Amino acid sequence: MRLLHALAAFALMLGTPLAAADPEPAQAKANSVEELHKQAMADAAKAAWAVAPVEERTVSKRGSVTVDGRSLKYTATAGTLTIRDAAGKPTASIFYTADTLDGVPGARRPVTFFYNGGPGSASLWLRMGSFGPTRIQTENASYIRPAPFNYGPNPDTLLGSTDMVFIDAPGTGYSRMLGDAKPADFYGVDKDADAFARAIIRYVTKFDRWSSPKFLFGESYGTTRSGALAYQLQDRGMALNGVVLLSSIMNYGRRQPGLDRDFINYIPSYAATAWYHHKMANPPTTLEEAVAQGRAFAQGAYATALEKGQTISPEERASIAQQMSQLTGLSPRFIENADLRVGLSQFRKELLRDQRQTVGRFDSRYMGVDADASGDSPEFDASDVAISGGFIGVHHDYLASLGYQTDMQYRLSASEEEGYKWDWKHEAPGVRFALNNPNTAIDLASAMRTNPYLKVLSLNGYYDMATPFFGTEYDLNHMMLEPAQQQNLEFRYYPSGHMVYLNPEALHRMRLDVQDFINRAVSQAK
Repeated sequence: MRLLHALAAFALMLGTPLAAADPEPAQAKANSVEELHKQAMADAAKAAWAVAPVEERTVSKRGSVTVDGRSLKYTATAGTLTIRDAAGKPTASIFYTADTLDGVPGARRPVTFFYNGGPGSASLWLRMGSFGPTRIQTENASYIRPAPFNYGPNPDTLLGSTDMVFIDAPGTGYSRMLGDAKPADFYGVDKDADAFARAIIRYVTKFDRWSSPKFLFGESYGTTRSGALAYQLQDRGMALNGVVLLSSIMNYGRRQPGLDRDFINYIPSYAATAWYHHKMANPPTTLEEAVAQGRAFAQGAYATALEKGQTISPEERASIAQQMSQLTGLSPRFIENADLRVGLSQFRKELLRDQRQTVGRFDSRYMGVDADASGDSPEFDASDVAISGGFIGVHHDYLASLGYQTDMQYRLSASEEEGYKWDWKHEAPGVRFALNNPNTAIDLASAMRTNPYLKVLSLNGYYDMATPFFGTEYDLNHMMLEPAQQQNLEFRYYPSGHMVYLNPEALHRMRLDVQDFINRAVSQAK
């Protein structure tokens, strides 16, 4: 109808006496008419685009869930937050869902903000798989069958301890830029953290949660965001009670070519994977023992050998290759041919090559089958494709059940948008130059030093090959905290992959760990 109205107005304009008396030459007049016609068509088409609302909107629905024998009544909300620049101009509409406990004054009740990573990933994974009162039903290290999917009440929701807000990053989900804002205004380490800081401050202000204990929960690149975000929020007057880091990558600098740290970081994860797939030469009884052996070798003989670079002797080189083979299941020859530095893609392809199978990146217990068994890297991530269809399907059903309606497409990634390019530069506190490879553990350390009550909990999966747990330990143990702040940093480990919550038993343990962490952080701040 908008198109018809625009064309009708255009026709009326052409029929006016002024247009008939136009003295311009015939060709110029024709060109002018053609341009007006094109503009009218463009304006009409643009009016029909599905765009994010500038005015904030919410839809809500009541629900109940039973946790530890206790029935919890709650309100599930889907909505948008409009964030603005310093002048007050709207710059983005941020989509979120929130689960808040009924019958409890929200002013002093804990609230936790959740988000996934990417960078540029929507947060449907945490929303539908982790601690919300409704989640997809999953089995440990298994492929989620096609529709119909199973999802329903989550007995391991955190609703008993905290309200939860799941946020989609700008350009993902239903979050969109507004007005003349550009992708470059949001797609970068510091710009992304700024947008999240504005969204969280807006939510806290809108719903009167300034007196609530506040927590961040980020997964994967979301932990990179959390480091910068914790500092930015504190710098703007919002002191946090806690930060939960799931499957972390805080320091991208360690991945630079010529540095050996990432090869060292992967050894315990390689050992855990080899143990699981029965490729370890002399496997110990437990996974934890296999990991301990990997840690000892990685930070001992292996790190010493890599430090020598090309000056290592042939005898030491052969000895290290033999020891590494015993732990990882790879042949000594393969390891020597890789100069003792086996990259992740090489390992994933080589470990089960004799079975013509690959292992997953997000979870190395998953196995895939490539068309070319002789290649040098896997053709896909089996642990990714095994779950995507189920999560995406139930997420659309979930939002429909809340009554949230929009003509926009739910974007899984900001990379779907034209002009997407991530700016990796980072201005870290106390560093006099911009880091081209961000290390937001610096930001987190600064926040912990200035806020003595800020607690940090690191959650890790032994089979996570995307963000290896030994790398997380390295990053967080190099924040150079004083003993008082070191006491505020804790680690937990699970027999799972990157998305710990896919394993129901690990999810239960993790829920208890996070619940305990939140309760202690709140009580210690009183």
